[in-house]
Order: sequence, then structure tokens, then C-alpha cells
Amino acid sequence: MAVHHFQPTVYYTAIGTYPPVLEIQSGDTVVTTTVDSAGRDGQDQQVTPRGNPQTGPFLIQDAEAGDIVSIHFDHLSPNRKIGRTSTTIAPNVLDPHYVASQMPSGGGAEWEIDLGAWTAKLISPENQISNLHIPLEPMVGCFGVAPPREQSISTATSATHGGNMDYRGFAEGVTVYFPIFVPGALFYLGDGHAAQGDGEIVGTGIEISFDVQFTVQLIKGRDIGWPRAEDQNYIMTVGNARPLDQALQHATTEMVCWLVDLGLEKSAAHILLGQCIEYDVGNVFDPAYTMICKIKKRTLEQVGIWPSAVWP
Repeated sequence: MAVHHFQPTVYYTAIGTYPPVLEIQSGDTVVTTTVDSAGRDGQDQQVTPRGNPQTGPFLIQDAEAGDIVSIHFDHLSPNRKIGRTSTTIAPNVLDPHYVASQMPSGGGAEWEIDLGAWTAKLISPENQISNLHIPLEPMVGCFGVAPPREQSISTATSATHGGNMDYRGFAEGVTVYFPIFVPGALFYLGDGHAAQGDGEIVGTGIEISFDVQFTVQLIKGRDIGWPRAEDQNYIMTVGNARPLDQALQHATTEMVCWLVDLGLEKSAAHILLGQCIEYDVGNVFDPAYTMICKIKKRTLEQVGIWPSAVWP
């Protein structure tokens, strides 16, 4: 179990089978940085073209198609004092009559990031919310592994491999599980947000560069269909698709499969989820929307399937 300090010099705006920047082993930890969605680094300098540039890919030795890789976010933190957002809600989130007649003018906004107070404050444009201090809730918007069939998929969207999911729950302390499609898995991450509302409805969080530390674990001989995750209180499954109901279907089906993996009979899983399931919206802006299906761990403890020797 090694700790690797990696300083990126190349970034990708698609997730695919690009040459690895670093080879690591299961159990290893990586300490690195990411640029913001516009390609600006911790000094707010443009170092790569915009479009959710990714740090990586990181090759995990002995990882093969049909395995699972887990990524634990040990540390996620903005590393500069300025963040940026868009200012208008996406037209697809609003009624057409409002978009046609009442939309405010667009543009960008700048936020002052106070890493001591752990808050963000709007500094441009000045308006009625300029005195508001938003608590920082750092999260990674885009990350994942190389997709199947030798595809390279834009970091503007998402699928079974992960990608631009923009779920505010992907924060420090969370573990995310990905199916592996290619040798080495090839893990990427980027698109840090200092804060973001559900759905990423303006098309951005507070976009900013990050200091990152993550730890990888390889789970051999087990397969999943869609990304899964857990935090202190929940297990979660992810569906990425459009329309939104298809994303919900993927996430719900994956949760049923996970509960069966944990040892719950299929009929019991259906009944349990009918009364105990919770949903979060990851994003409703990108080409593929993201839905999160989750259930409390304490509920699973009561029915005797968590913690489990078979997962992870």
C-alpha cells in the first residue's frame, strides 16, 4: 500500500483508453490536483482547454473486465479563492412559456471562496444575495473509468462507466464502486465544485480547482451493471440516461440487484424498496441525466443484511 504524489501535466476532456499517467496497485492512495471545468488551475491560470478536463487515467494493476474498482475520496478541497458559476437556470428545467417571455439575461458569476470560514460569497454580479454566505460542500462532478467497447465518451455526459454525473453526494468520505470494462480500469477524475444545488440546474456548481486524495481497492471476480456508492448512512446506486425516467429505472434496478447480492430474497427487496427507497437528482442539465437511488444502512441492519461478508 503506497502513497503516490502526482502532479498532472496532461488532461483529457473524454474518458477512454488513453495512455495511463500512473500505475498503481489495489490499496494504494493518490494525492493529486484537478483543474476546474474551464481548465484553470490552483493559481487560476488557464493550463488546458475547457470542458471538464480530467486528471488521469490511473491504471490499477491486475484490474480486468468483470472486476470492480472502489474509489474512496479521502480528501476533497478547493485550492484557490475564486470560483465561477453560470447564472440562469437551464431552459429544460423551466416551463416553455417562462423561457419564452421571462428569462433573465445570462452570463457568469464569480464567488469568493473563504477556506478559513468554509464559505462562498457572491462577488460579481452584485445583487440581493451578495451578503449570503453559502457553506462549502466540495464534491467531484465528473469521474469514472474507461467505458466498454473501446469508446471515448465526452466528459460532458455519463453512462455505465460514470462520467459527468454532478451528484452533490459524491463528497469527501464517500466510496464509489465502478464496473471495470478494460484492463487496468483507467480511472479519471475532475470537475470539482465548491458547492452545488441538486440537479446542477444552471449547468455548473461553483466551479473550482481541487486538492484531492483518493484510495483504490480492487474487488476481483464480482461484477455490477452501474456505479454504486456508500457513505456513512446510505448505500446508493446510480443511473445515467435521458429521459429522466430511464435514469431512474437504471438506478432502481441496480439497487434491487445490490440487495439481492447482499442476500435479500428478490420479493423481499421489492417490498422493502417500495416503502424505504429514497431518490436524489444528480443532474438534469447534461446530455444524460443522473438519478441516485438510496436506502439507509440502518434499515439494512434491521433486516440482517448489513454489514455483509459478500459485499464489498
